[in-house]
Amino acid sequence: MRITIPPFHQARVLVVGDVMLDRYWSGAATRISPEAPVPVVHVTAIEERPGGAANVALNILTLGGQVDLLGLVGQDEAGAALEDLLRRTGIGCHLQRHPHGRTSTKLRILSQHQQLLRADFEGGLTDLNLGLDRDLDRDGTGYAQLARAAAVIVLSDYGKGTLASVGTLIDRARALGKCVIVDPKGTDFSRYRGATLMTPNRAEFEAVVGRCASDEELVERGEHLRRTTALQGLLITRGEQGMTLLWEGQPPLHLPTRAREVYDVTGAGDTVVATLALALAAGAPPPEAVRLANAAAGIVVGKLGTATTTVAELSRALHEPEAGGFGLVSADELASELRQARARGERIVMTNGCFDILHAGHVHYLEQARGLGDRLVVAVNSDASVTALKGPSRPVNRLEHRMAVLAALKSVDWVVPFTEETPERLYCRLLPDVIVKGGDYAPQDIAGGPCVTANGGQVVVLDFLAGVSTTDTIQRLRDGPHE
Repeated sequence: MRITIPPFHQARVLVVGDVMLDRYWSGAATRISPEAPVPVVHVTAIEERPGGAANVALNILTLGGQVDLLGLVGQDEAGAALEDLLRRTGIGCHLQRHPHGRTSTKLRILSQHQQLLRADFEGGLTDLNLGLDRDLDRDGTGYAQLARAAAVIVLSDYGKGTLASVGTLIDRARALGKCVIVDPKGTDFSRYRGATLMTPNRAEFEAVVGRCASDEELVERGEHLRRTTALQGLLITRGEQGMTLLWEGQPPLHLPTRAREVYDVTGAGDTVVATLALALAAGAPPPEAVRLANAAAGIVVGKLGTATTTVAELSRALHEPEAGGFGLVSADELASELRQARARGERIVMTNGCFDILHAGHVHYLEQARGLGDRLVVAVNSDASVTALKGPSRPVNRLEHRMAVLAALKSVDWVVPFTEETPERLYCRLLPDVIVKGGDYAPQDIAGGPCVTANGGQVVVLDFLAGVSTTDTIQRLRDGPHE
């Protein structure tokens, strides 16, 4: 499925929740303290970033969306620093000062991009319980007013006390006809009953429903949770296993992770929620919004600290293949990869051949084949089957070399070998959406065609590029250079 980025700049989101200040102290650690066996960090750089619900809002802003933020901070230096940070970004900042509470602050000490220590400062915000459903409406920029202006409302719960009245917030938002996304905390998910969508990570999910030993068990328990909490959707983020979306009336959607290198997972959940909310607010259907969120998460885990992504980065990521699984695969590995591709809504095209000496005709043909779908699989004859078809002088190049060259082509996603004279058994097992063959074959005579068409697929015959063939190339090499 080709994913396009919806008009983020036209969308407005309200974020309500536990805001935090993230502080980073960085420097060289070249010696051990004489006082205790710990490294001594010579701090040379200090950085402050919005964290928690504030990071969700910042992610939305960085992606080009319009965003308002409601939250609680203490009457302290950290609260003032956080509010100043947010106002300088352009976020619609509506922070309420708690006279006795302490602004949630996380101090991270780093050296050579490695986190050595985290110190947390927090407390007291639960005691006052301002009740965002009541008191924040007094100045006309409180919850009710901002909720009316937003297309989507995000409730970002870190368990710090801001969302003590979360049930009332959900009820009031749904009464306004708004989509409500909850990023939950704790094991009492009944608090979020009636929200549109909830986004627990796997650990949070399994803390409520129990350990899930398989995808099937995860889906079964997830659907039960979704129904009992009256949710329309449930998105379970699964780390290196990607994401699973359960949406009312639709089959489960399993997406593999798009992260190429995991550098720091700090704030990745915030990015998922922010991208998801903004995409839905911009009119994207839920499966497409989740795919965008998955791509965004793959970007930020490759950055240090609480990070954000941009539309340009997201656009580049969407045009790259997902990490892992592409290239040279066995039939069993390919079957697994195709299941995931179909779950993403992708159209699978397959072709086959010897591809003994790759030439311009092959490249043109494979590009045409790829244009018929989202993913192209090339099945390649084994050396023995090439010899049986072409004679004892073939193949010129061994199987592993032929496959490596094919896998390097931009148009090719997977390359798989087969040992039989035809790939009929492979086609009938994998059942692609389209079989492509070059030449003057009749569609009904193409190996695997009956299996694929009986499954609702199609067979397409393409013309070869005139004047170019492997046999001609070999003959020219034997004849030597022409004058």
